This record gives sequence, C-alpha cells and structure tokens, in this order.
Amino acid sequence: MLTNSTSSMISDWETFGQLLHGTARAWRQKLDERLRPMGLSQAKWRTLLHLSLAQDALTQAEIAARLGVEEPTVVKLLHRLEREAWITRKNSPLDRRCKMVLLGQRAQRVIAQINAAADKLRHELLAGIPTSQLQTCIKVLARIRQKAEKDDKVRRNAASPVYFGHNGQNRERYPISRKKVLRGAVRGAARGPK
Repeated sequence: MLTNSTSSMISDWETFGQLLHGTARAWRQKLDERLRPMGLSQAKWRTLLHLSLAQDALTQAEIAARLGVEEPTVVKLLHRLEREAWITRKNSPLDRRCKMVLLGQRAQRVIAQINAAADKLRHELLAGIPTSQLQTCIKVLARIRQKAEKDDKVRRNAASPVYFGHNGQNRERYPISRKKVLRGAVRGAARGPK
C-alpha cells in the first residue's frame, strides 16, 4: 500500500521529465520570438550559437550531434544558411569527403546580439529565484545529464562490433572481409524489419 508521501513522490517523478522538456521548449520559444526580427529561426540561431561556441570549425556530423538531429536534416539547413551568407563551408584538409562549417561574416556581426538577447532573457526568467535554489537545480540537472550521456556512450559502444567505415575495419581496427559483411547484411534483411 502506498502512503501519501510515496504517492506524491511518484507523481513528482512522473512529471519531472514533462516539466524539464516543457521548460526547455518554452525558453527556446521565448528566445525564438526575440530573434525572429533578425531573420533567425530557432534552427538557425541554435546552429550559429553552436558554431560560435566551438573552438574550431565543426563538421556537419558534429553539428547534427549537437543539435540532436539527423545529418540529412542538418545538410538542408546548412545549404540554406550558406545561401543566406550566415555560414561558409570548406573541404576538410584531412578528408575531402568531409565539409567543415564556419561562421560567415553576417553571422559574426550578429552573434553578440544573439548572446545579448539570450542573457537578457535568462536574467528575466531567473529573476526572483534564490541563488541557493538555482545552484541546487544546476547540480541536479548536471548529474542527470552526466548519467544520461554516460548511458548513451555505453549503449553506442555496445551496439555493433562492426564499424562500417570506408576502411573496412571493425572497431578494433581489424580488417573485415567483404564476404563476411555482405553475409551479415543478408541475414539482417532476411529477418525483416524490427
């Protein structure tokens, strides 16, 4: 039998994810409203901010990972950003197949405005919340994120021992015979979709 305090705690746990997601979404939408007059959609300003925070140019795959979207989605977005002179892309000196993405001059001029709008919104939304509560919130969110990212890494590393890179090697860098790779693909197709 559940006590009132146990029942209340379970209810809190169930709403935590919804509250976390809803808060992040509402915050982004609020910033989106303030940046829209500058010609920036949420997809655009989030991409530009990630590029501005990076030490070096980012690859398209790195941008996709940071935005939490698939690479084909990012490629379309980057085409648009490049056409509008927000970014520039150049071939990687290490891998001709890889594109490196840099902020364009247009974006460099507005990054300070984006950051100023974000800072102003942050101050408005956090005003009146005691520092001790904010510090506790930050610690809790950091621990949750750290656990989630650790679990993601473990899952990715355990997912498939075969690395289908251009070099035909598994994760341990041992060669994979083409016949073995094709045999595995045929078995997967025979089982059908999951």
